[in-house]
Amino acid sequence: MKNTINLLVNKNNDGDRADVFLSKKITSFTRTYIKKLIKGRYCKINKKVITSPSARLKINDNVTIKLIYKEEQKLVPKKINLSIIFEDKDILVINKQKGLVVHPGAGNLENTLANALAFKYKNNLSNISGSQRPGIVHRIDKDTSGLLVIAKNNLSHSNLGKQFSDHTIKRKYMCLVWGVVRPLKGRIETLISRNKRHRQLMTVSEISGKKAITNYKTVMTFFGKDIPKISLVECELETGRTHQIRVHLKHKGVSILGDKKYGKKIPKFKKINKKFSTLLNELTGQVLHAQTLEFIHPTKNKWTKFRSDLPSDFKKMLNLLKNLNS
Repeated sequence: MKNTINLLVNKNNDGDRADVFLSKKITSFTRTYIKKLIKGRYCKINKKVITSPSARLKINDNVTIKLIYKEEQKLVPKKINLSIIFEDKDILVINKQKGLVVHPGAGNLENTLANALAFKYKNNLSNISGSQRPGIVHRIDKDTSGLLVIAKNNLSHSNLGKQFSDHTIKRKYMCLVWGVVRPLKGRIETLISRNKRHRQLMTVSEISGKKAITNYKTVMTFFGKDIPKISLVECELETGRTHQIRVHLKHKGVSILGDKKYGKKIPKFKKINKKFSTLLNELTGQVLHAQTLEFIHPTKNKWTKFRSDLPSDFKKMLNLLKNLNS
């Protein structure tokens, strides 16, 4: 599938290499792949074909690139309830429910956020990320709930993509973890790469991977006679790597309640509160919620902040822990 994107160079990108500029704007493609497209004569600057990824850009240059996608199955529109907390002509902000995958993948081609967006908005969303990911600028894990911003047009998508690339978007998550993080607040900065033994998992690495930064603070610690020690932790992302919070917390020696991939086995207790045990067994995924999302609105140029309520399973567990806390 082919899709042509037109972009205008502004003062912030004056002097950028063509491949660097395009990889900032088109976050769904790697810089390596964009280089291949340029070398393959799919890119133009002011209507003139270029073949050098290192070509320098100037203010008001018009850059056109023809994106070549692998043949994809047509996205099937599916009626799925969405919790939309904000919408205008450029963006919408969704409070994604736990259990909903963001876009189609192996084994799940129809029951995703992308399918829901295709049903509700037809073709009225950005197409920079391809036909399988209409409007999707970023992702959160299937069993993580919380806020996502969706782009309705390519201009908004490019603007938001740059903010994510520049790490200027603020994202705060709340989670419940087993035990206590030491120190109680801090900054975790590591490389994160794919786990060599388990390719579906990520891991902290000392020698390879992408830079990942998580700032965290312990909001409250719970402990009592018949409940284990548990902490409510706020995590603010500076980067957005796959499974970043879960990997970083594991690196610190703790894990999120309900996390089956990175979590420890549920410890055995001699005595445990029955209500707590019931809620724990009813968890269907990690107790992790993307609660706040802040960025510069792509067309209004105003700092915008969104906040969402904790999901019901998180609330129930948190309220119980507060009641049982010694």
